[in-house]
Amino acid sequence: MLFSSVNNLQNNAESRARVRKVLALLLILFCIFSFIAFISYFFTGTSDQSVVESGGEFAAESRNWLGFLGAKIAELLVNQGFGVVSFILPLYGALYGLAILETDFYQYLSRLFKYVFFILFWGATFLGYVEHLNGINADSVYLGGGIGYILVSFLLAHVGTIGTPLLILAFLIIFLILTGHGTWLWEMLFGAWEGINHGVAVSTKVVKEKAKQAPAIAKQGNLFSLLKEKVSKFNPLQDLEEDDEIDEKNASSEENRGLRNAPANKKTTAITPPIPKVDEVEKPIVIDLSARKRTNSPIITPPKVGENGQLELQIEEGDLELFIETPPNPNIISREKLGDDNVERVITANGEEYVEKILNEEDEELDNPEDLIDWDLYDPTKDLSGYEKPPFELLDDHGTGKNREINRQELEENKNKIVKALRDFGIEIQSIKATVGPTVTLYEIVPAPGVRISKIRNLEDDIALNLAALGIRIIAPMPGKGTIGIEIPNSNPEVVSLRSVLSTEKYLLSKAELPIVLGRTISNEVYIVDLNKLPHLLMAGSTGQGKSVGINTIISSLLFRKHPGEVKFVLIDPKKVELNLYQPLLNHFLAVLPDQTEPTITDAKDAVSVLKSLCIEMDNRYTMLKAAKVRNLKEYNDKFNQRRLNPRKGHKFLPYIVLIIDELADLMMVAGKEVEMPIARLAQLARAVGIHLVVATQRPSVNVITGIIKANFPARLSYRVISKVDSRTILDANGADQLIGRGDLLLSTGNDLIRVQNAFIDTPEVERLVEFIAKQRGYPEPYFLPEAPEENAPEEEDIEGGGERDAMFQEAARVVVRYQLGSASLIQRKLKLGYARAGRIIDQLERAGIVGQHSGSKAREVLVPDEASLEKYFFNA
Repeated sequence: MLFSSVNNLQNNAESRARVRKVLALLLILFCIFSFIAFISYFFTGTSDQSVVESGGEFAAESRNWLGFLGAKIAELLVNQGFGVVSFILPLYGALYGLAILETDFYQYLSRLFKYVFFILFWGATFLGYVEHLNGINADSVYLGGGIGYILVSFLLAHVGTIGTPLLILAFLIIFLILTGHGTWLWEMLFGAWEGINHGVAVSTKVVKEKAKQAPAIAKQGNLFSLLKEKVSKFNPLQDLEEDDEIDEKNASSEENRGLRNAPANKKTTAITPPIPKVDEVEKPIVIDLSARKRTNSPIITPPKVGENGQLELQIEEGDLELFIETPPNPNIISREKLGDDNVERVITANGEEYVEKILNEEDEELDNPEDLIDWDLYDPTKDLSGYEKPPFELLDDHGTGKNREINRQELEENKNKIVKALRDFGIEIQSIKATVGPTVTLYEIVPAPGVRISKIRNLEDDIALNLAALGIRIIAPMPGKGTIGIEIPNSNPEVVSLRSVLSTEKYLLSKAELPIVLGRTISNEVYIVDLNKLPHLLMAGSTGQGKSVGINTIISSLLFRKHPGEVKFVLIDPKKVELNLYQPLLNHFLAVLPDQTEPTITDAKDAVSVLKSLCIEMDNRYTMLKAAKVRNLKEYNDKFNQRRLNPRKGHKFLPYIVLIIDELADLMMVAGKEVEMPIARLAQLARAVGIHLVVATQRPSVNVITGIIKANFPARLSYRVISKVDSRTILDANGADQLIGRGDLLLSTGNDLIRVQNAFIDTPEVERLVEFIAKQRGYPEPYFLPEAPEENAPEEEDIEGGGERDAMFQEAARVVVRYQLGSASLIQRKLKLGYARAGRIIDQLERAGIVGQHSGSKAREVLVPDEASLEKYFFNA
């Protein structure tokens, strides 16, 4: 059955294609026939006039090259139609037929028809007016045809002899401007006017100078000749010509550099605006501390030959040289492929970059003509099409982390202390090297064969004692390496500014849906995570360790990259001072409740309402995804942007929603379970519908980060905490208590711990960023979340105030009145309900006055005598 249906569809498609080709060939033949008939008409039209008017009675006497039919077609379209310009009709028809054969039907229809339509009527009118000036000869063919004659006669009668040519010229200029071809005309007229004004001004100035020097000349009437001379020498297009010469020189110089070497058979179309200058690619600075010195040194001990003839490696405290590997970081000026073969990144000599999409000629050939229908894809940024993303110049350059000076003496001292501390406990090592980061240096050692890793791990405090350093962390073993890592803080840590990491190629060309730049790793590489894949982030850290700066970094990373139509923030700040900086972004990036008084939520009760509202939003989005038959938000939005979902059926573009809670501990103390359950539910289900959580707390204790919350946050981020217990609570591992603070953090994404130096952004920078966005036009109203359910109302209001009763209320009332026994167990047995629901119904019956009050273990008194009275009560109610 399935194969027969497929075969039928294929046969129908083939038959339609054959019919289309036949019609196209017939159209082309008819156009050729008409074109020849038109040409013949200008030689035989006068003699065939009587034949055509006879209605075919003397068809055999027609002298047209294509007989009577050709004479008739030419008479209708040329003489009675548009005159000479009628030749455009068969030409356009032939192109139309070729377009159908080449399956490019709609493209020609939309692009050429407006020009053909205008040329027919305007050309007929213009030729008709020319013919009017020369006098109409009754024995010749009308140049403008019958239509041109009628239009010119109408214009002459209404606007006169002078107004007619002016109106015809005005129609031409208006058409050129509307179709985008009148720019050159406007520039020519404007440039000529400016040139005349400038020339007159210059000439007047020169005349005045000459008049001062030789007043006699001015008195003798040479003013006009001098003005004429200056105007004749003045060239208003001189500046434009000089600019063109400069552009040609620049273009030739760039071509010599190989910057504009795009293939000739490709068309380039810019798809993104120029992006800011990209920093050079960062490479880790690796220092080999086990390389032998190349100069003579009294502390070098030559290797010894053992009994078996092999060399025995002896390591003295000072026999290791500091060797720095710094790979070159040239800024390559070229074209580079970006993932897709049709997308290239172009880097110019002055550092500017932009992305181009290459369209091959073969890509434009499609088998299905319907594919060429110019359906405009839905653009979520169209409502704020003039929105400009913030420039990186709004941020301060606190420090780039590049080209920093390496303190060789410090590295040598730390290496000697590590070697000495290990040798004091009988541990030998084969090699050691260091990777210098912005705040921490990683020393990687290879222990001698037979050394247990646990033995080195237990020496963490001893090594810290010998180094007299804070925050020693041992990684044994290093993931993916056969080494043991020892992280030691630098004596002069670097400040990693947010500007230095945002302006890198890794961030600008990232394909992440929600890219977040955290900072730089120990190897000095920019570390970026995709919040859409995390999918939620749990943050912890003591006061003053960089937690608030980290939240600002997360928000700023998205503000610099995303459009207001693509992402929305829900901000909960119980401390009331951290997130209020973002309140001016209400109509740009914030999502609020309809009755919310402030953009940033500071009250625990309002926080509960917002969390419940987000749960409703999540359920609504799942309903829309189910109706669209997709699995996640990206697939849904792609389908909606392609206009495959009908907005009349409730579908709409869904932006990402990022919920940020700055202090969870305060909410847990005030609200408790009311906060825990919505957060846990959102963490469990909200990922697929584009709702992501960033939750931060100062106190990562088990009563704040409960098991149900922790289980649904696979990504954990910790700044410095007080104790190992807190470190294990947030990261399930030790190490957060050994951090050095000031933005030093550990990130766990489910596998390994990654140490990152958080990028720094100061409060004035945030204010400038928010001010830049807030000054731009925003949406008429904020992004409203669905209304949250009301808090539990008093029980009297539930019934008497119009609240909803249980669906089984009336049936239960009839059972109670029928048996004259006000008992919850009776309702359970007769209606097969649970005890809790039966108890609630009994309370509702009491408030309705059907049963009496509770009296210990006895059944309640039934206050309604019979079912008739009960039905009367229901009727009056």
